[in-house]
Amino acid sequence: MRKVVFVTQQVDPGHPALAATVPKIAALAGLVDELVVLADGAVPAALPTNARLRTFRASRRTGRGLRFESALGRELRGLRGGAVVAHMCPIYAVLAAPLVRPLGVPLVLWFTHWRASRLLRAAERVSTAVASVDERSFPLDSRKVRAIGHGIDLSEFACGERADENGDLRLLALGRYSPAKGLDVVLRAVAAVGEGVRLDVHGPTLSEEERAHRAELSRLVSELPLEGRAQLGEPVPRAEVPRLLAGHDALVNNMRAGAPDKVVYEAGAACLPVLASNPVFDSLLEPAQRFRRDDPGELAERIRALAALGAGKRAELGRRLRERVEEGHSVQSWARGILEAAELSP
Repeated sequence: MRKVVFVTQQVDPGHPALAATVPKIAALAGLVDELVVLADGAVPAALPTNARLRTFRASRRTGRGLRFESALGRELRGLRGGAVVAHMCPIYAVLAAPLVRPLGVPLVLWFTHWRASRLLRAAERVSTAVASVDERSFPLDSRKVRAIGHGIDLSEFACGERADENGDLRLLALGRYSPAKGLDVVLRAVAAVGEGVRLDVHGPTLSEEERAHRAELSRLVSELPLEGRAQLGEPVPRAEVPRLLAGHDALVNNMRAGAPDKVVYEAGAACLPVLASNPVFDSLLEPAQRFRRDDPGELAERIRALAALGAGKRAELGRRLRERVEEGHSVQSWARGILEAAELSP
């Protein structure tokens, strides 16, 4: 029997940053006999029928670690033909390794981010394999890295009619208000383009740094000035993202190199044109859709060119994006990639 133990932070379809984990779990569950989810917190109803839940939440870090190891140890008893997957958090791989590796059970770390920490280096050493979107989306040089694409649930997104040819070009930026997102450059580019372009930003502030950065961006909106043309909005529930994508003409993403934002692939799945700076998107986006990260002038040029295409040409561009996401970044291909990294046949 093939059994996978999947360790993650949250299983919650309403979580502002982690909701996309839910369809990944469902896709993985569809390829194995049994899936056990170990999570700090979860909405049990979000799990598929062949999945079981164990939570390790505790008021203190030591307690969480002990509960985690106890839960994992029970699931490893008699485990044959299975694997353990640590989702995004290197600490899960580090804590799991002393229990998993002596049994010869594959330990796969899924990680896609630009930050290379000491903990990540330890997690890479103890993992059997590391799965990431692209070799460049894992910040360490490692022969263990397997590029498996992102996991987008295409059933959540549909191509629809957009844009009134005579209206403003409606741009959207989605994600946390982190300095790593480069939103100041996006605001300066919109200001440089002038009238005829609007920008909506939506995302959470999950740290003090992000709250401070949002305040800085708000001041920049006033200074440029962009009142009436740039809106810094609140986070939106996961279920609202498809509607938000459908209500805009293009997504702008200026995330620093090394972390390919999931929302870029989601926009592609919704046939929404994208402008992005991250080099990792070179196989997804055409040259005219990419810009240098710290160059608001170049981004302004890309925005003007996109506006000049008109709604029909933008729709064609969006459909090509959808095809590329289907080919290499669906949630089903992601789940198969995880099992292949664990050397389990999908």
